[in-house]
Amino acid sequence: MKSIFKALFLLVLSSLTLISDIVATINQKDITREDVDYFLAKSLPGTNYDLMSNMDRQKVVQQLVDRALYLEVAKKENIEKDEEYQRVLKRESENLMLTIWMKRGAESISVTPSEIKEYYDNNENQFKQVAAASVRHILVQTLSEAKDIIAQLKNSNNLEKRFIALAKLKSTGPSSVNGGKLGWFNRDQMVKEFSDAAMRMRVGEISDVPVKTHFGYHVIYLIDKRPAGKMRLEDASETISKVIRAKKFKKYLKQLREKMKKISKISVK
Repeated sequence: MKSIFKALFLLVLSSLTLISDIVATINQKDITREDVDYFLAKSLPGTNYDLMSNMDRQKVVQQLVDRALYLEVAKKENIEKDEEYQRVLKRESENLMLTIWMKRGAESISVTPSEIKEYYDNNENQFKQVAAASVRHILVQTLSEAKDIIAQLKNSNNLEKRFIALAKLKSTGPSSVNGGKLGWFNRDQMVKEFSDAAMRMRVGEISDVPVKTHFGYHVIYLIDKRPAGKMRLEDASETISKVIRAKKFKKYLKQLREKMKKISKISVK
């Protein structure tokens, strides 16, 4: 049962976002970003497709293309009618049924603002945070390119919108597909030159001069910045809600289990 509770906890804490961007099509069958993310979660846990190099992304998509081609052959050879396939399919479908049932059950549990506040106040150590920044960046290989991009941005009426467009057009980094967005990071998660520059900036600004690292030259746009200290309640509330919901559902499962045992005939051999 511990493994079930662990799976449930991770499931509740995870953010399940379905992405429908098509990355390839084989014989009129689409391979989507949802397929890519599922494949990576199973084969390379913790890997972010958007932060991979173009070459590595192409390798991942090619693996999914190969898989789709092999599946076509398997279907033509009637593997779906195979006895072993049917036996395994039944077992896996039951596991999926249980996973979805537990997910929906946990999501249906309500959590009040007062419960969230109480958890926040009683678990202060869980909400300590280091100074962090959220940025977009444009990576190029030469100083002149970076300076030219900064000049274009300084004359822009909508700085972030223009930055996103230039990141998609000119950045050689894997985050170019996201308009250069890297998300939140602390000082230790980026090379020193990059972190130092980002932490000195003000929100909504770009770096006045190109930032040189061993990757090349960066132009940085600061989306947001947060100081070291205790995370704000409003920032922590969603995570707290999921934790409380998981704990409540675990308690519900225990009660349900005891109830079902009383009305069921169980023989353990």
